[in-house]
Amino acid sequence: MPKQHTVASDVTATGVALHSGVRVQITLKSAPPDTGIIFRRTDLNPPEDIPARAELVKETRLATTLVHGQAKVATVEHLLAACVGCGVDNAIIELDNLEVPIMDGSSAPFVYLIEQAGVAEQEVARRYIEILEPVRVEMGDKFAELLPNPHFEVDFTIDFSHPAIPDDQCRVRMKLEDEDFLSHISRARTFGFAYEVETLRSMGLAQGGSMENAVVLDEYKVLNREGLRFADELARHKVLDAVGDLFLLGHRVRGKYHAFKSGHELNNKLCLALLAKPAAWRYAT
Repeated sequence: MPKQHTVASDVTATGVALHSGVRVQITLKSAPPDTGIIFRRTDLNPPEDIPARAELVKETRLATTLVHGQAKVATVEHLLAACVGCGVDNAIIELDNLEVPIMDGSSAPFVYLIEQAGVAEQEVARRYIEILEPVRVEMGDKFAELLPNPHFEVDFTIDFSHPAIPDDQCRVRMKLEDEDFLSHISRARTFGFAYEVETLRSMGLAQGGSMENAVVLDEYKVLNREGLRFADELARHKVLDAVGDLFLLGHRVRGKYHAFKSGHELNNKLCLALLAKPAAWRYAT
């Protein structure tokens, strides 16, 4: 029976926040069984804890932001996805500002951090969210749904009608166990379009964004000198985001995630719809 895990030792990193542009230090620390993931704002007096839970998501524009009381923490999805991929169920994540650093725009740097810290098994069984009935949410032509399935599987399609994103690279379908995530998804970077940059920055977003931490496209091509890490990197990154957003259910999902053009807002609506329908799921070990 799979057991719960936490990080074996403290590990610290520093990076720039994507949207606020501030420099942030984060430290991953071990936590007891059944704690889940807790973000701790150490810059506040007293420090404030923000549980990684779907019901605390208050902002979803270009990132997932949690708010608890007067405290917030933004851009949590890439780090949460790394926790899923590395098998971390319980951790305290201390940070000295309001946003998780973007690092290179993927989950890979966080995976590296967790591997440096090590992962320790705990003497309590891991619990899963087992999907028993389909749950679906829609917004216009976009949708996201969770379906019964014996293991976690994804089927995600993006649709940007862009010359650098051919139709045959817009869909990712795969069984997504831990090693699959680490090998095929964790290195996929966030992305954006050059024509959006000025507008976003005028809104206080993307202040720390650059081609060091995002794939940037103009009207015709990818601008990053090194190109893409995968031919379908953009679709894979949307899967990465979904893995992190779904972990806000508090546990890994045992079921199939199927989506078309979904993002943080729709992912959160899906989580809340599932939690509001107790007959559609159960805890399983």
